[in-house]
Amino acid sequence: MGIDMAMRNPLAVAIASILVAVLAPRFLKKKEKETIGSTKPDEPISVESAPSTSGNDYEVFLSFRGRDTRTGFTDHLYSSLVDAGVSKIGPDLLRAIRSSKISIPILSPDYASSKWCLRELARMIECKRSEGHIVLPIFYKVEPGHVRHQTGSFGKAFHKIKKHYKAEVVQRWERALQEVGSLKGWESERIANGYFFFHS
Repeated sequence: MGIDMAMRNPLAVAIASILVAVLAPRFLKKKEKETIGSTKPDEPISVESAPSTSGNDYEVFLSFRGRDTRTGFTDHLYSSLVDAGVSKIGPDLLRAIRSSKISIPILSPDYASSKWCLRELARMIECKRSEGHIVLPIFYKVEPGHVRHQTGSFGKAFHKIKKHYKAEVVQRWERALQEVGSLKGWESERIANGYFFFHS
């Protein structure tokens, strides 16, 4: 996907850099424990080469609504993560969520109009609760409160789709939206002059 760094979305680049910086010590500690006595003291240890002790197939799972973000923000985030050393990024498959260390749902205005996005999100939250899976949401052109309470343009998209599904399915999606809307994450709308806001 090679995009020129100068042309990338600044939020995507910043998030990728912070993600790698925050997670690198965790991966490096694992690597050091597993390789004590097997490497030279001055040998570099890279984030992408650190083995997974939990059987993860992917480092990051990206969940997004294609028509909202694929050709812009998501593409830039993906390229920035790869450039920063995150070598394995999972495809949009439900089974890939459990096989990933981290999930990043990119919650955009039309995200909730997709049953696949909602299924992915519900799966992420289930894995977070049962296995301690890390979920780092990005609120792209939506507010966390609108996701949490299904209001605004985000809520409008959700209310349209939920009419077509059984109550238990809708409740599962609503619980996932409430929880992800309460998590720490990034808000694209709070960017100004290179500053971005981390929602907590």
